[in-house]
Amino acid sequence: MKKMTTGVAIAAMSLFILSCNKKKAEDSNATQDSIKTEEKNTSQATSSTFNIDAIPVSDKNIGDFPFFNMPEGLVSQNKPVEKKYDKVFFPIGGVMTPFEGKVWKANVVVKEGSGEQWALPYFEKSFDEAITAVGGVKIFDGQITNEEYEKYSKQATNLGEDGDVGYAGENIKVYVIRRKDQGNIFIQLTGNSASGKINILQEEGFKQTITLVKSDEIKKQLDEKGKAVLHINFDTDKATLKPDGSDAVKEIVKVLNTDKTLKIAINGYTDNSGNADHNLKLSDARAQSVKGEITKAGIAEDRLSAKGFGQQSPIADNNTEEGKAQNRRVELIKK
Repeated sequence: MKKMTTGVAIAAMSLFILSCNKKKAEDSNATQDSIKTEEKNTSQATSSTFNIDAIPVSDKNIGDFPFFNMPEGLVSQNKPVEKKYDKVFFPIGGVMTPFEGKVWKANVVVKEGSGEQWALPYFEKSFDEAITAVGGVKIFDGQITNEEYEKYSKQATNLGEDGDVGYAGENIKVYVIRRKDQGNIFIQLTGNSASGKINILQEEGFKQTITLVKSDEIKKQLDEKGKAVLHINFDTDKATLKPDGSDAVKEIVKVLNTDKTLKIAINGYTDNSGNADHNLKLSDARAQSVKGEITKAGIAEDRLSAKGFGQQSPIADNNTEEGKAQNRRVELIKK
């Protein structure tokens, strides 16, 4: 009887210990989940609440874009990527945030024949001291998650270019130089045991270089090429015409009123931003919108057809903002 009592006591004690261990494991998991959630929320908040006005203005003379030369013994591996206007994503609080303006990007390596070996600390410290010396402030130093990469990479159409920064697993340092009378300057750099990468972007507004095509030019293109390419402005992601878009449609109406026998197909196109199916529907809605405005002006509907082709058949490089602007177009095809 005594042996049985002892056995029961041991079994009870074992169950108690197992229960405690399970409770500790659950508490530990809950704590880890809480930490992960807190980190995620903090990261999101940091990006959404980033305020450039909190950064001191730098009035240092920093010269001309791209402002910095290479540290001694280092060179750009290939010709740097330089664009008058583009979009680059920078991790602000771990959240990839787009900025637009003038862009310079490069892969950085040791100069051939120098006899030196690559040293990441030399690359990083050289730029860190040069940037902070002219009033730059480091605003991020860390990595982005795989989840964040998957999310933003769908919007970053130029990923894969020389010098691109913004892959999961890269330790990225981001600096900003706030300027009073010129665009703010964002710089990000990363590297590994063999090379480095640097991006420099100076914020700058987009300068529209596409002008309204007048009716005589539309007629000339239709007569000579059988096609006229127009850049008609719509509200963002909508089929409603902007005021200058309505002016462009009026020029089409003038052509159709001049030649009463002319019949045209109105073909709509988009750039490759976003979802292909959505772009197809959007381009069709825009083509139909143009057709509708023309018929409202008194042109017979049987002289017109309208169809959208989405991001098919680009006429310019979709990897640049200028190219995308060219691809967002309406083509008039003479029937």
